[in-house]
Amino acid sequence: MAKKTTGSPRPCLTGVCDPRRTQGLVTRVGRGRHVLVRLKGPGVFIAAAVSKQGGGSGLTFVSLDLDGRNVTNLSFAAAVNTGLTQSNAYGLAVMNTGAVQTFTVGFPVPLRFERQLVLGVTVNEPGVVQIVGNAITGTA
Repeated sequence: MAKKTTGSPRPCLTGVCDPRRTQGLVTRVGRGRHVLVRLKGPGVFIAAAVSKQGGGSGLTFVSLDLDGRNVTNLSFAAAVNTGLTQSNAYGLAVMNTGAVQTFTVGFPVPLRFERQLVLGVTVNEPGVVQIVGNAITGTA
């Protein structure tokens, strides 16, 4: 006989509960810090992608902070210069499609945050015309 559930939370042992995508867009891109996604916890970070149009030097930095702790902060140029140009176990990669560069973040295991997730960029180069950020998260 099947056991009746009592309404307790799902354990989500075989996956992430309630996955969702949150997007941020900056179209008037000036130098300095721009927050693309800010989410309140608790939650689980799965992956993110930040796409940048324009800017020739690659000195735009992508940062991910969970609960006030920096998880990654690396420029598009540094990722390319260190060979992070394809999927890898480190979880960071940059893809070039000509005018648009995309910086992806995705670790082998989901990362839990209790209070806050912040995905942002710091632009240190001229000519960036648009930045789009997407974060994929789930419930904790």
